[in-house]
Amino acid sequence: MFEQLAIGTAIVTLTIIVIAAFIGAAILVLTRIGDWFVSPPRLYKTIVSLIGVVLWLLAALTACVWVWAAALMGLGIFETFETGLYFSVVAFTTLSFGDITLPQEWRLLSGICAANGLLLFGLSTAFLVEFFRQLMEARAITERKSP
Repeated sequence: MFEQLAIGTAIVTLTIIVIAAFIGAAILVLTRIGDWFVSPPRLYKTIVSLIGVVLWLLAALTACVWVWAAALMGLGIFETFETGLYFSVVAFTTLSFGDITLPQEWRLLSGICAANGLLLFGLSTAFLVEFFRQLMEARAITERKSP
């Protein structure tokens, strides 16, 4: 049990690092091109920016699922990478069909993977909401300054 907790903690820590790096990179890029977002045409730029941010966050979450799949493969739990990846996606998204499960000696990792997914989906959602809030706030300020 303690081995599973230690391994799960290490994987969770790694996925937090991955998503933090993605969010950090997004903040750098969004800060650098911030003026572009508030200049006309605004509707087009809102659509493009939302698509870009959502796809970037999806890439971050996908990378985290791949971390789980690689870890499960590295532990020898699954025979094929596809099975490990499928299990990771299903557990990480908390969908949990139950058609593929971990062996009893590793089953605690499935709950840790699901909890990790919940937290990182929440973090991604919070980032997306904050991005959109700041975008709308910056637009409002720009519109008040324009003649």
